[in-house]
Amino acid sequence: MATDAPHVLVVDDTFLDRLVASRVLKGSNIQVTIKEGPKQALEFLNMEHDVKLILTDYCMPDMIGYDLLMEVKESPKLKHIPVVIMSSDNIPERMKKCLDAGAKEYIIKHLSAVDVPRILSYI
Repeated sequence: MATDAPHVLVVDDTFLDRLVASRVLKGSNIQVTIKEGPKQALEFLNMEHDVKLILTDYCMPDMIGYDLLMEVKESPKLKHIPVVIMSSDNIPERMKKCLDAGAKEYIIKHLSAVDVPRILSYI
């Protein structure tokens, strides 16, 4: 992996979804870090400074992707990092809420190679 590869943080509580997102992104020469939930992601972000984009699931047990988005956007240290929300649910009101709160995009799972150029455009 090239050292100048963009670093994407993938946050998802489902193993299969983490695996799919990781493989798709790594296939496009993207450095990937995976966290199982928003709390772990926030801990990581407080220590790591080279994350260029956060790709997060919406529905997770302890804290939803929207809450993670809000934490990122309200943090002076993190608010510059673009956030893309992923979900299995195609719920227009939820999509609008996330986009209005600052998400760059709301992707219906599963992430595929055709989504990658669009995601990279936010970096």
